[in-house]
Amino acid sequence: MKKEKGLLIVLSGPAGVGKGTVCRALRETENNINYSVSATTRAPREGEIDGVNYFFKTKDEFKEMIEQNQLLEWAEYVNNYYGTPLPYVEQSLNEGNDIILEIEVQGALKVKERYPEGVFLFLMPPSLKELRERIVGRATESEDLINQRMTVAKEEIEMMKQYDYVVENDEVEEAVKRIEAIVTAEHCRRDRLIHKYKELVEVDQ
Repeated sequence: MKKEKGLLIVLSGPAGVGKGTVCRALRETENNINYSVSATTRAPREGEIDGVNYFFKTKDEFKEMIEQNQLLEWAEYVNNYYGTPLPYVEQSLNEGNDIILEIEVQGALKVKERYPEGVFLFLMPPSLKELRERIVGRATESEDLINQRMTVAKEEIEMMKQYDYVVENDEVEEAVKRIEAIVTAEHCRRDRLIHKYKELVEVDQ
């Protein structure tokens, strides 16, 4: 019987909502979700391994990937390029593995244009006040930058309607449970399974 294709799970939300923290917690559970390895043109840092932490590319190699439409999404940041390689994602999905992308809202919407059958999760803070406190708690940004982030966060929350699910990150453990429940439910969707059972009936005949 044909193996079920994996799910492309896209997790995004405003800066400071805890996307990285939630994804790290997901890694610690046995849920069989793989994590997308991004491509970058920045130099490897000590201990980083090509193909594990990042796919390290020259700028010419990265630009060629853009020209050949090999990236789900990409962006330039501080004179370096970052992006999600399409062949890596497609191979994982075709092998039946679920894969999660942790990306910003703009990048997520680009992915949705190209891969509408993905599962799009919007991670929400309990409140804007709590979100601001989390950003302030980093102690890495000026008051002006914090205000800018809050303005952008409000705009991004307005984009929530573009997503399939909303997960409130009140407690990390609870957010992880909700995401795992969503993934389980998505694997049981009729439109994802109808081909499998059609093949089963045909074999029995």
